[in-house]
Amino acid sequence: MKAILLAAGLGTRLRPITNTVPKCLVPIKGKPLLAHWLEKLDTLGVEEILINLHYLPNKVEQFISTSPYKNKVTLVKEDVLLGTAGTLIANSAFWQNEETLVIHADNFCISDLKQFVNNHKNRARQTDASLLLFQTEQPQSCGIVKLNKDNVVVEFHEKVQNPPGNLASGALFIFSPNVYQKYFYNLDNSVYRELSVDIIPQMIGHLNGWQTDMPYMDIGTPQMLEKANHLLV
Repeated sequence: MKAILLAAGLGTRLRPITNTVPKCLVPIKGKPLLAHWLEKLDTLGVEEILINLHYLPNKVEQFISTSPYKNKVTLVKEDVLLGTAGTLIANSAFWQNEETLVIHADNFCISDLKQFVNNHKNRARQTDASLLLFQTEQPQSCGIVKLNKDNVVVEFHEKVQNPPGNLASGALFIFSPNVYQKYFYNLDNSVYRELSVDIIPQMIGHLNGWQTDMPYMDIGTPQMLEKANHLLV
């Protein structure tokens, strides 16, 4: 299994913390967020990891150069942000035809994801990918999903005013080997592309949902960063 850590975000809502530190390196209990992800992926047995960079890339390069997982990591700079789906299109040679975890590296996850991986292996036959889900207290700011009895995503509502529930997308996927050819192959990379806009809507009826019962959050504000640090006390 491979993994892609999407880590190019500017982290504007975390300023002034991110004036000098990229969002993916913001510390949680003294350890950079990216280090938490690399440890988790290593425990899962992931062999190769691609990380995209844009904001303060030298800081991330320096961090990876001293990481015990550096030999597993490929770093890719984006001079112009491509969007989450755009990054996958641009780096299709790395992951196409492979089972691949796709992770927004600015999220914080307590789960070790082992149950998520096992659930993906036993997903409904018609599904091509799995999506981590969690209960949110702020459904208006999330992508909200509805599942059928087989835990297949049958509705997806991206940041709508009156969402039909609070079961939210964690923007953390496992793609099966056929996903590139089925959903990405015909997309050009000349425009900004987002997973929530260009890919997930096309997967309705073919996307397995798995809900974590452990905390999961976007480290997007100082308040959420404080909450994450409190969780690990």
